[in-house]
Amino acid sequence: MRARGWEILERIRAGETLVFDGGYGTMLFAAGLANGACPELWNDTHADVVRGIHRAYFAAGSQIVETNTFGGTRLKLDEYKIGDRTRELNEQGARLAREAAPGGGYIAGSIGPTSRLPRDYALDAGVTDEEYAATFREQAEALAAGGVDLFAVETMMFPQEATAAVRACKQVADLPVMATMFFQFEEAHDRDRTMWGESPAEVAKNLLAAGADVVGMNCGRGPDRAIVIVREMRQVTDAPLVAYPNAGLPVTRGDTVTYELGPETMAREYPALLEAGADIVGACCGSNPEHIRRIAEVVRSRKK
Repeated sequence: MRARGWEILERIRAGETLVFDGGYGTMLFAAGLANGACPELWNDTHADVVRGIHRAYFAAGSQIVETNTFGGTRLKLDEYKIGDRTRELNEQGARLAREAAPGGGYIAGSIGPTSRLPRDYALDAGVTDEEYAATFREQAEALAAGGVDLFAVETMMFPQEATAAVRACKQVADLPVMATMFFQFEEAHDRDRTMWGESPAEVAKNLLAAGADVVGMNCGRGPDRAIVIVREMRQVTDAPLVAYPNAGLPVTRGDTVTYELGPETMAREYPALLEAGADIVGACCGSNPEHIRRIAEVVRSRKK
């Protein structure tokens, strides 16, 4: 029997739009995570808090919720001197999300960037393609063992790292892979590009060629640019597209960081995002369950 995560693609092909979740760092910081602390460690030390965040997003209308494993590669966890706990923290992250999920809810195993540059661009020793592949395989294996329904390779900035993560996921398990990249808005040129200069159209084609089943964008400036990015991707592919942008730009006042867009203001952009071609929508940094509740209302109203 094929994994139930493949139902997501079937539902999209049938014309359904699905709701993703919102920010995790935002929620963890609100719960007391200290700046510079390891979010994935909370899967062990604050399991009830993490489980509660998952439940809050499902209750708000998310149909797909991520694991708290964004920085869960060994290369990233080594920065906290806990790389030897890679499998444990990823498996636990998957289990916490699964425990919080209602019967019809899907769990996406979050796989973020390692924060280590490819060897060709690094000032230090950098990371080889083989090292990227090994660290992503290790994380994907643990997430699959913990029971995720799909993988979410996200916020990638360099093509080598993104494609290595997608391929590693495909080698590990027969689960769908959703892959998104971070785009910067280049105001002088009125365009969106990755850190390495790739256009949205190029990203879509490259991620699909690497084996991704769903492609798109996350993080970035906000839903206004997500609309443009998704529209450009839709021009070159009929594949499912996902968008979960930030709640606008961060606003720093003293030691406090907030984001520009509240739930209602952010949700106003989502009819246009759906019209541009997004099949799965959610939100990223600065968002919370109330943002998702408003976004889910937009999605439900469009079905009528």
